[in-house]
Amino acid sequence: MRILLVEDDHRLAQYVARGLRENGCAVDVAADGVAGAHLAQTEAYDVIVLDIMLPGQSGFEVIRQVRGHDVKVPILCLTARDGLEDRVLGLDLGADDYLVKPFQFAEFLARLRALQRRSPYLAPVELRCGDLVLDPKTRSVCRGGKRINLTPKEFSLLEYLMRRAGTVVTRTAIIENLWDMNFESLTNVVEVFVSHLRAKVDRPFATKLIHTVRGVGYVMNPDEE
Repeated sequence: MRILLVEDDHRLAQYVARGLRENGCAVDVAADGVAGAHLAQTEAYDVIVLDIMLPGQSGFEVIRQVRGHDVKVPILCLTARDGLEDRVLGLDLGADDYLVKPFQFAEFLARLRALQRRSPYLAPVELRCGDLVLDPKTRSVCRGGKRINLTPKEFSLLEYLMRRAGTVVTRTAIIENLWDMNFESLTNVVEVFVSHLRAKVDRPFATKLIHTVRGVGYVMNPDEE
């Protein structure tokens, strides 16, 4: 999941971003409303986490602007403003959920997962490719009835590939969706993670699911190469 976090409280932004990255998310952070609105309209995100009281322009103005440009990404307002009028205004402008500070991180993650499921790619509760089964809700992976343990980033990569099973996914698309904008694109980290994933998901089994399309990227497919 790739997330845009718009938050001017540096310590809180660091805390939230670190927690999200530990859970396998890619996070871009903007410290003011102008930068947040720009990123929301020029980059592809799964969810936008937006403070309301921001320098430059308020979170309400950011919502109004991005929705006015037909950006349909789910928006979670994360703010200390808990008045009914603020919540109603934010939702009426186009926000999808509202979480008041201070908050429990487990609830925050649960709300993000609920918003993420609204994406057209994320409709199935359980993903299958051949005998490989991934459950986003429990974050479990099994193949042939055998449990496979993955790191958060490996899980995110596998989920991304499985949601696009049968479709060739480019290296660039993987970078843009699983790493943040500060990622050094010239490194071979994608190839390294694909290799780690293959070692756990493919190598112990006769039928290979992760295939390389030379010069293009990767595709999840239960058919033999």
